[in-house]
Amino acid sequence: MPLSLRSCFYPVLKNRIKGAAGDAIDTFALCSTFFGITTTLGFGVVQLNAGLVEVGILKDTGFWYQAVIVLVIMLISVLSATSGVNKGVKYLSQLNIVAAITLMIFILILGPTVFLLGSFSEGIGNYLMQFFNLTFNTHAYEENTQSWFFNWTILYWAWWISWSPYVGLFIARISRGRTIREFIGAVLIIPTFFNLLWMTVFGNSATWLDRTRNGVLSNIAGDTDKLLFEFLGQFPISSITSFLAIFIIFIFFITSADSGIFVMDNIASNNAKNSPKWQLVFWGILLGLLSLVLLNAGGLQSLQTMTLITALPFSLIMCMFCYCLIIGLRIDYSYYKKGYSPAATNWSGEFWKERLNHILSYKNKDAVNDFIAGKVKPALEELAAAFQEKKSAHR
Repeated sequence: MPLSLRSCFYPVLKNRIKGAAGDAIDTFALCSTFFGITTTLGFGVVQLNAGLVEVGILKDTGFWYQAVIVLVIMLISVLSATSGVNKGVKYLSQLNIVAAITLMIFILILGPTVFLLGSFSEGIGNYLMQFFNLTFNTHAYEENTQSWFFNWTILYWAWWISWSPYVGLFIARISRGRTIREFIGAVLIIPTFFNLLWMTVFGNSATWLDRTRNGVLSNIAGDTDKLLFEFLGQFPISSITSFLAIFIIFIFFITSADSGIFVMDNIASNNAKNSPKWQLVFWGILLGLLSLVLLNAGGLQSLQTMTLITALPFSLIMCMFCYCLIIGLRIDYSYYKKGYSPAATNWSGEFWKERLNHILSYKNKDAVNDFIAGKVKPALEELAAAFQEKKSAHR
């Protein structure tokens, strides 16, 4: 089946996914992906702009500086996307993860190492103990914390949902041939562990610094774009680590954009294998233009609003994905439990006569000889005749 989100609904909609219903699903996915990446690009541009000012490369955080940063990011992203998944996207991703791990190890070693390791263990235990409370708590009886809940928890909930279509399709693209067990390990368990470690090292290091150095970070909490660089300034060789942080942020948003461009083109072209390069360029230009328009019109608030608008309807589609996945896995389990030949399928009764012939297995020498004499030899003779005819035509 085509690598698109409409295919997820096949257990329920069957061949109707090829019509208006499938188009609607892919349209929602395309819009959600587009605005999710736009929001990411907008946040990234603002933080990169602040970082470049902090290290003295740029003079101001004005709109035109941000426009130049967007232009550079999208130019590299389009070049990376047009080079393919196994070239530009792959190499940039590998480079970025090495740089990020290097920075994390630096903070872990030169920061409060014993405190960080202890808080890592305690944090995991506390999260597991508070899992249901953290999951279902909406602060309904805590009005003083509701504004934080809406501006942080709900925003990131919507942001992550808006990323889900393109991240899911991209991971599916590079995971072809993997088992479900391998997929869960590589996509859920390992990244979750790394995320816990990353948040512990940077978050608890910041908490420890703020407590031991008279609120050095909480004093500028209102200026979130500078917080990272003020944090790095509390460690040795801060100029080098600040440049490394800028590089990591820069490459992170390039890899987000190039893989996003690749997937959006895949959705819009209905999984066409040889879509023209200009379509990738088109999506890159559109992403850059919209992020600049929203930044100029209302800043990050506009980006946040668009993310919330597109994520809500797609969250309902995600719930349907879960239901269809369960049905699909049940069908797979039933199919393999019955011990059908690998050539068989129980999705449809179409072409049953042809499938019946393919189901037949050849378990002895006579059956194999009959197959060679009745199928293979005539096919090869027909192929040889076609080659001979083509050769004669060229003379």
